[in-house]
Amino acid sequence: MLQSLQLRQSVIALFLWFAHFMDGHKVQAGNCWLQQGKNGRCQVLYMSGMSREECCRGGRLGTAWTEEDVPNNTLFRWLIFNGGAPNCTPCKDCGAGKRCKMNKRDKPRCVCSPDCSNLTWKGPVCGSDGKTYRNECALLRARCKRHPDLTTQYQGKCRKTCHDVQCPGTSTCVVDQSNSAFCVTCNRLCPEASLPEQYLCGNDGIVYASACHLRRATCILGRSIGVAYEGKCIDARSCVDIPCRSGRKCLWDAQSGRGRCAACEEVCHEGNAGESVCASDNSTYPSECAVKQAACEKGLVLEVKHSGSCNSLSEELEEDEEDEEDEDQDYMDYSSVSPPVIG
Repeated sequence: MLQSLQLRQSVIALFLWFAHFMDGHKVQAGNCWLQQGKNGRCQVLYMSGMSREECCRGGRLGTAWTEEDVPNNTLFRWLIFNGGAPNCTPCKDCGAGKRCKMNKRDKPRCVCSPDCSNLTWKGPVCGSDGKTYRNECALLRARCKRHPDLTTQYQGKCRKTCHDVQCPGTSTCVVDQSNSAFCVTCNRLCPEASLPEQYLCGNDGIVYASACHLRRATCILGRSIGVAYEGKCIDARSCVDIPCRSGRKCLWDAQSGRGRCAACEEVCHEGNAGESVCASDNSTYPSECAVKQAACEKGLVLEVKHSGSCNSLSEELEEDEEDEEDEDQDYMDYSSVSPPVIG
């Protein structure tokens, strides 16, 4: 009798465990939808009684799922009187910084929508592409759309000097070879050079033990020095005395009486409006690339003095006089510059 009672209790316990197990692992059925409206509600019913896994298996962007397993009259009331079913969950996740949005043709698409709620600085910022953005949120949208490596250099408009530039953290402001201010991290310690081929001749005529030593000097100086050529500096009378490696050409700097090797294979595309620059020969060129091309053709060093025509005011003065840009602009293209070249 006792054994029979124990057996019955064991069967009941096993049944209760099995029921609990099945309850925890049951497939939750809901409603599968083919379209999510602009109001965020599901609007075109595909099939009822489907699990989320079954509904979203196709990976179609417009497909969505609702958890509620409700009667047909409730679905009818939602569609007719409420503009669709609530708690509509899209199957496809657009990813970080993006969200699904219905376009004018009621087609779903992923659009950039970065979370800007925690941003404290509301003013313009200078991006690592040398462009001034209306605010940091506009920069995040630009990074999401087309520039995954875009970062904020410093707060405020992009500048041509390090004056009033406050770099974040331990980074230091440096003016690059296109006369634009960038924030870089300085390496204060460099290993001792042990090989002759590590020597570099700087554009300032000074021999540097390695690329690390040249970058360190650039940070301390606060402006780009640049590499004239590999090896120790030589007492050259002209470009004939300076050997450049394959793919580079010697350009002579008449002002300093020194030569430097430069790449001359860059192909220039048609410049866009606003890209013109004034070069050190007091000539206006359609773009910075055109300045480099002219320098290679002439065999002379040409540097950008400022953006815009040589007959116009410097861009820095123009920026101070301009009104605030229209709120619809994501960035203010005060300059068209290349990434920093500091050595």
